[in-house]
Amino acid sequence: MLALLHTSPVHVPVFDALRHQHHPGLELRHVVLPELLDRARRDGAAAVAGDVLAVLRGAAADGARAVLCTCSTLGGVAEACAGDAGVPVLRVDRPMAAAAVALGPRVVVLATLRSTLGPTVALVEEEAGRAGRPVAVRTHVLDEAWRAFEGGDAGRCARLVAGAADAIPAADADVIVLAQASMAPAGPLTTTSVPVLSGPRRGLAAGARVALRQ
Repeated sequence: MLALLHTSPVHVPVFDALRHQHHPGLELRHVVLPELLDRARRDGAAAVAGDVLAVLRGAAADGARAVLCTCSTLGGVAEACAGDAGVPVLRVDRPMAAAAVALGPRVVVLATLRSTLGPTVALVEEEAGRAGRPVAVRTHVLDEAWRAFEGGDAGRCARLVAGAADAIPAADADVIVLAQASMAPAGPLTTTSVPVLSGPRRGLAAGARVALRQ
């Protein structure tokens, strides 16, 4: 069984659909705690480390073979807690970051939440260092898209994100990274020739591999 730590309930059907399509034998258990993101945005991600660790330990006690954190803001905190969690811990955006740096050094990160930028940029740079590749990261925060998402208009959020991706000149980017799992629906709406990467499909695949081999 793979447990997933979410900070929005909208992720549940997304990952259930991916499981149904790509990993039909995998059992998922969803833990949805929006308050963790609220506190992390207000006080910093480190402020919720104790609560994240408690979630991870609870998942292990309930029989999870691995935990996948789907919140980019909390992903680094979740990974840092892995040694005390009693279960492997993965962040949903790491496979995406590894794929991004393989495509070229000019990485553009789009986010709808400013709190996501630091963790995502650090992750891309970490994966670039691990691969021995140069990287130059540029970032854009799409505040209006977040307001649409918070207001329950996921379709408008996706359209705004897709529009922002399409507005990036192809000559200025080798790859565009959608920093948050909630931005993934924008990917199919883009028309840019630049590859646009999102985390859920790759992240779930990585989680499934770990959970099924334990």
